[in-house]
Parts: sequence; structure tokens; C-alpha cells
Amino acid sequence: MEITLDSPTQQRVDKWLSGNYDAATKESIQHLIDSGNTTELNDSFYRDLEFGTGGLRGVLGVGSNRMNRYTVGAATQGLSNYINAAFPGEDISVAIAHDSRRMSPEFARLVADIFSANGIKVYLFSDLRPTPELSFAIRQLGCQSGIVVTASHNPPEYNGYKVYWNDGGQVVAPHDKAIIDEVNKITSIDDIKFEGVPERIQLIDEEIDAPYVERVKSNAVNPDVIKRQADLNIVYTPIHGTGITLVPRVLDALGFTNVHIVEQQAVPDGNFPTVKSPNPEERAAMQLALDLANSLNADLIMATDPDADRVGAGARNHHGEFELLNGNQMASLIIYYLLNAWKDAGKLTGKEFVAKTIVTTDLIDQMCKRYGVTCYNTLTGFKYIAEVIRELEGKEQFIAGGEESYGYLIGDFVRDKDAIASCAIIAELTAYAKDQGKSLFDMLMAMYQENGFYYESLVSLTKKGKAGAEEIQQMMADFRANPPKSIAGSPVVRVDDYKELTRLDAQSGQISAIEAGKMGIESSNVLQFFTADDTKVSARPSGTEPKIKFYVSVREPLESKEAFDDTYAQLKAKVQRVIDELQLT
Repeated sequence: MEITLDSPTQQRVDKWLSGNYDAATKESIQHLIDSGNTTELNDSFYRDLEFGTGGLRGVLGVGSNRMNRYTVGAATQGLSNYINAAFPGEDISVAIAHDSRRMSPEFARLVADIFSANGIKVYLFSDLRPTPELSFAIRQLGCQSGIVVTASHNPPEYNGYKVYWNDGGQVVAPHDKAIIDEVNKITSIDDIKFEGVPERIQLIDEEIDAPYVERVKSNAVNPDVIKRQADLNIVYTPIHGTGITLVPRVLDALGFTNVHIVEQQAVPDGNFPTVKSPNPEERAAMQLALDLANSLNADLIMATDPDADRVGAGARNHHGEFELLNGNQMASLIIYYLLNAWKDAGKLTGKEFVAKTIVTTDLIDQMCKRYGVTCYNTLTGFKYIAEVIRELEGKEQFIAGGEESYGYLIGDFVRDKDAIASCAIIAELTAYAKDQGKSLFDMLMAMYQENGFYYESLVSLTKKGKAGAEEIQQMMADFRANPPKSIAGSPVVRVDDYKELTRLDAQSGQISAIEAGKMGIESSNVLQFFTADDTKVSARPSGTEPKIKFYVSVREPLESKEAFDDTYAQLKAKVQRVIDELQLT
């Protein structure tokens, strides 16, 4: 069957068939051609897999737009060239970790070989480890860079890797764009140094595990409460990922003695056989944990994603039923608990700060204002929160940070979202509530009574392939050309466009600049609409998945715990009205 591709795509196919690629790769390409699989062939070769500002992520398979030995190799060679140029005359080292996904161990070893072939010392974790431990290892070992091979919570067909700099945070400007330039210079696989130098590769494990666990323990603010509530009934699942290596160990080190692991999901497995998607943001991924928690009458459920940088949690509500808390709720609870603890300990001096992303609940801003703590808002992505921490190091004290996508950070010894430390603090604050005769949900309602009931919802639309990417761009263009004048009956008073870095006062028509170069702020394809009644709608294409995301936030006062159900119903109805009006489906 004749295959018809556009000229650039056909040139990439021809290059792979004629170049120094292995026989199995060429056979796979020829099979796609012979079977007439135009769609798969086009998606595999219509572009080069983009090395974005955070690294690589894509579907596993053959082709220039897939995760494989050659695309990973080219990216790593370009990164090696940049690192060597960035640290001339220094003894350069990198740390490498990987998750439980298919090909993750193989890619980690491949990356280690290429770094070592380029004269770089490599510290390679001997087995799978969580992403936050990789961030910790970079600082602990004094490395210039680091890689974690992971596609986070993406479906099983994906893999990727994230690039970190010497502060333990993911790369940001100016390094991100400069690395991309170097990667784009690798136009032939003949430029890649695949042959590793074994003496430059050192395996690591317990020498990093032990100090990391101790630092997580040091986050505890009420250790006496943990002693009194040591039998807190906890159910935990790693969803076949890396969390199994450290979450149970950390909970045990803190003194929690009644932790139950979801055995069906305890074994690392990149096929994630018990779930459609290993994402703790989705109820289905936590169903086995919910079933176990109900059978054990547990106090708390926690689930980490495959690389253990995100955590989902659930607790019994005021009706005695388990309710899963979303990322905004849990980020708010963590910061609410820590702000109160720091205040009670007399540690708030006016130089403390919290950091979050612009699409994360404004409840956190409200709480920080009440406690005299600065709240910095950054673009979406924890690398920007890490950038704020780095910029303020030695000037202001970081308490915690969070983002709505189930990622939180407590303390600054890690510079990325940390589900291990988050599980520890969530267990502690649940123990704190129980010590007062309350539940975690009681604490949530008290927080809303004090600060207002903020309710957020995320609409995520998947648009795969080349056509999907074009559709996403068109949706953003349409919103820019025709922004809503009102939302759910309230006039739009402000429009923030982070791509153009402009802020429109919709009432006066005045346009002002959003200051670029501020911590965590640069040009990004994000639109935000604000109304007179504190409704906020944000639109942004995902940087890591074929999705466009819409974040809807509404707010009402919560007069009493008894009013919770009615107020909650009103807020949910309002969010649905926003979704329907703006046709976010």
C-alpha cells in the first residue's frame, strides 16, 4: 500500500531508514509502511520530539517524535555539550534516577553511558527512586545537573525525562533555552557518544536514602502529637510506582505504626495493570485504596504517582463517607497547618514566604495575608517555585509551596514537588486533627469558615496528535480574539495574558504590562479572566501532555459547618454554569 506523507515527514522517515540506526528500528518503520499505517507513521515522524524547557516526554516507539534510544541519546548528547561548556575546568558530575515505567531502567543506563562518554562523573541510583530524592541528591552530592527518567502520571505508553540544575530545581532561564539550542544542534546520531565509560559511573542508594529520610523527619512540627496518635489508621498505595521505596519507611521513621499498603499496587510495574491511568488526581486510580480504607475503617488514604512527586489523599467527611481532597484543598490544608504551627511557635518574623502557581487557589493568598506571610505566585510548573526559593535563599525563609495538580513542597532541602515529604506532613496534620477529636475534613471546614469557601474545578480536554495540537492552538487564539465580557452573570473586570505579558482593565480599557523577569514569571501561553465576584477562569495548554486545561475558581463565605453542604452545592452549580457558558467541553 502506498503511503503519502508531506515532504518533511518523508525526509525524516528516509533518514531513519538509511542512517546508522539498528536493524530492529528499521524493520519496525518498514512494517508501518508495508501495513499502510499512515496515521502512526505520520505521528511518529511529523516532527522531532521536542526537547522542551523541562526535558523530554513522549510515546515510546520508533521515530523522530517518539521516546527511544536515539531521541533520548540526541537530547543527552546536547545536554552533555551544554554542561561541559557551562562549567569549564570543573570536575563535573550528574545524578540520575528513574521510575517504574517501561524502558526507564534502560534509558537511565543509556543516559549514564552518554554522560560518562563525555567526561562527566555519573551518580546512578541502583534501582528506582522518587523524583524528589533525585533533586535532593544533586544538592547532597554537589552535582552540576541531574536527570530523572519518568513520564510522571502519564498513561503507560509514555516515558520521558526531566532535567535539573545544580540547585536541585528543574532548569529555568537562561539554561533551559540554551540547552534546547544545544540539543537542536545534534542532527545526526553519529554525533552521539553511546559508548559508556564504566569507571565514571558510580551506583548510589542508601548513602542518599538515609539523609533524605532524616531531612523529611525534620519537617515534623508536632512530634508529640505523632507519638500520641501513632496508631493513626493509614492506607497507602504507590500505584505501582517509586513511592513504595520511601513512603512506608518515612511513615515508620516518624512513628506511625498502623500503615496498610494496597498490596495489589505495591509492586512497581510500568504497565500499571490495576488502573487505566496511574494518576492520583483520578478517583479510579485510588479505588483499591478506597475499598481497603472502608474495610479497615481508616482515618486517611494517600496515593502517590509513579515518580512520587504528586500525592492524592482522602478522609472521612462529616457524613462518615470517604471524600478525596483535590490538589487545591490539600495544598491549602498543608499551608494552613504550617502557618498556624509557625505562628504558635513564634517563628513568624515577617521574612517568611509561601509560593504557589497562578492557577492554584487564591485561598492560599488569603491565608498568607492574614498571617503576614508573603505569597509569591509563579507560572505553572514547580521549577518556577524552585526559582523563587533560589532567588530568596538567605533573604527570606521558605515555609511551603504547592500547586493544584497535587504537588507540594515542605522545606527547601528538595527543590521540586515532593510526595514523600507531603505524605509525612499529611499524616501529621491528620494526627493533629484527631488529637483534638476532629477529622481532617473538620480541619478543612474550619479553614473555609475562617478564610472563605474557595471551590475549584479543572476541565482537561485531550487532543492527540498533530491535528489535536493545532486545535488547542486555535482554541487559545479564539479566546484571545473574543474574550468573554461576563462569566456566570458577573462582569469580567480583568484579563491577564501571559503570552503577551499584558493585563487588561476591562472596565477602563487600560492595558498595563505584567513584569517579565520577576521571579517565576516569563512569557507563557496562559489566559486568565477575573470577574467582579471573585470568579477566576484560567486557560493553558499543558506543557507535558496533549491537553488544554481550564481552571475554574469560585468563592462564597461559609457561615457554619452546618451550611457546608448547601454552600458546596451552590459553588458546584456555579462552576458548572461557567463551564457551560464558556463551552469548556
